[in-house]
Amino acid sequence: MTEAQAIDRLSAIAERYDAFLIDQFGVLRDGRAPYPEAVETLVRLKDAGKSIIILSNSGKRSAENDRRLVDLGFVSGSWDWFLTSGEVAWQILKREGEDVSDGRRKCLLISRDGDLSPLAGLDLERTASGADADFVLLAASEGDVYPLSHYEALLAPAAKRGVPCLCTNPDKVMLTKMGTAFGAGRIAELYEELGGSVRWIGKPFADIYASALDFLGHPDPTRVCAIGDSIEHDIAGAAKAGLHSVLVTTGILEHASDEERRKLFAEHGASPDFILPKFTW
Repeated sequence: MTEAQAIDRLSAIAERYDAFLIDQFGVLRDGRAPYPEAVETLVRLKDAGKSIIILSNSGKRSAENDRRLVDLGFVSGSWDWFLTSGEVAWQILKREGEDVSDGRRKCLLISRDGDLSPLAGLDLERTASGADADFVLLAASEGDVYPLSHYEALLAPAAKRGVPCLCTNPDKVMLTKMGTAFGAGRIAELYEELGGSVRWIGKPFADIYASALDFLGHPDPTRVCAIGDSIEHDIAGAAKAGLHSVLVTTGILEHASDEERRKLFAEHGASPDFILPKFTW
């Protein structure tokens, strides 16, 4: 792995790339509000003629995240597409549902704040029990509300029956208004520990990058740069897709030392091309 180059602002490298894939939580915003300068930086990057996809491990669909970002104060039109793992998964389930002719499948949905949008428009029957579910859709975590044992009790019957699980948010740590909590990815790990099988959708897995690059018209991957705060998801995912990357030191690794970051580079077999203190122009 090559040594990452420290930069103090995004404008230092913007001309090297035609498109940017930018993470939401930890780069543009925390669990409460936009980071200082993030709104302006996104606008200035778009004004520089760059294609921009907000690439997020959110179990919610793209349109809902798009609206939420505008409500938080980001400028509509300063990105081209808000692509979420939830959107990719919804499209997969839509296609799979068209091939099913033996009745409606029962889905145990694990989401946040009662959100049912991951199932909207799909020919699925929701169930509250793992005992009769045909599959589990793991879209979000309420790890700031419930302990992991709550999810173990809910999911154990499904895992015991060998019910497949689709995890649409691989993040193992999430940012909340009260700080960090375990994310949907940790619940998916728990499901595997209980003996169940998980199909992972989102960063660092291939499906979401394939959708992003298809939207961009299959550009030269070395002219595409991913920006994120997670080495495991953003940096490793970019490396697997053949993209360049920037690690910002806000977000989940805000308090990590340089040595701790280097250990994570080695653990996940990926190092960013650049390290940026925060998302600023």
